[in-house]
Amino acid sequence: MKKGIKETLLGTLVHGKEVLNNIDVLRKTSNDKIVEYNLADNVINKLHQKELHLVVNEIIDTHKNAKIFRLVSEDNYLPPFEAGQYINLFVEIDGVYTSRPYSISSSPLQRAYYEVTIARVNDGFVSSYFLDKVKVGDKLIANGPSGVFHYNKVFHSPKALFIAGGSGITPFMSMLREILSAKHDRDVVLLYGCPELKNALYHDELTYLSKTYNNFKYHLVLSNEVNKDYEHGFISKELITKLVKDYNERTSYICGPQVMNAFVESNLKELNVPLKQIRREMFSSNKNVIKEEGFPKSLTGEEVFNVKVNDQMIKAKANESLLVALERNHIRVNVCCRSGECSLCRVKLVKGKVYLAKGILLRKADEKFGYIHSCKAYPLTDLEIML
Repeated sequence: MKKGIKETLLGTLVHGKEVLNNIDVLRKTSNDKIVEYNLADNVINKLHQKELHLVVNEIIDTHKNAKIFRLVSEDNYLPPFEAGQYINLFVEIDGVYTSRPYSISSSPLQRAYYEVTIARVNDGFVSSYFLDKVKVGDKLIANGPSGVFHYNKVFHSPKALFIAGGSGITPFMSMLREILSAKHDRDVVLLYGCPELKNALYHDELTYLSKTYNNFKYHLVLSNEVNKDYEHGFISKELITKLVKDYNERTSYICGPQVMNAFVESNLKELNVPLKQIRREMFSSNKNVIKEEGFPKSLTGEEVFNVKVNDQMIKAKANESLLVALERNHIRVNVCCRSGECSLCRVKLVKGKVYLAKGILLRKADEKFGYIHSCKAYPLTDLEIML
């Protein structure tokens, strides 16, 4: 066996051969972890698995146009995660291999299963597949838990304001289940915006928790329905000041559709809440990018452009992201958040112009060398990109 530097140096000592022999015996017989090869890599790889093999163990119909999926591991091990993080589930639908990130709504204090809640999206390619096709026993592949939308006790206040919209309630369920069951010393107020009461996911559980725990208050806000038992309208600065008197003492966490996300953040800023006290989780990109400020008014979104990808030519519509166009043409791109934050789906823009949607977190190095996030890039001309 080829000797390493350590073995070579030890061999030059007076009792070097004896020392090397003792090390060899200990490696074979001792339980001392110090002599285990690649211990750090083995531990890290187990905690941060790049790929999870999951099985659908249970499906719960909420009867609110959404289903709860409980996923277990094929090898009986699920990595730990921070409450608020998500997993990216991969599926193949009609020959198209794609993925969607879903927040884990179960508590990190138990890892018998991961729970994700998937609501139906109008014309949703993946959500419809999960709600109509996926059944108990089906196998899925996912990335390991990811995301920075979680509590950090060094930087965040123990007093929190959770602001959720629609299915954006899911990461907050994980946070609340951990905080309340473990009796953490944290105070939480939740403002949950939904069109109507029938759309409010986890409403019964949230109502029960609010009545049971003194450190949690829950307010449902209905935008389309007038109900004397709940607030009506949008989660505006007026509503925040009415329901949360000490909002400026709290770290605010926002999760929901992009329009709601931007609206709430702007209202918090108008209340002079510092940006460092606002944490956002972008739940999805704008469904109608042509309505975003800055998108060329000369385009309708229906234009189709030629995109050269390495040595291959594909078609892409102006109103669909490059990532979707690539997946539709069976071109695999590494991906995780699909919201312009994680940067895994970066591609190099060689020629042409793209519109970069709001919410993208592009590094200065990417800007300098021409890299874009394909999940948030929309073609405005014919393009050439490099994977």
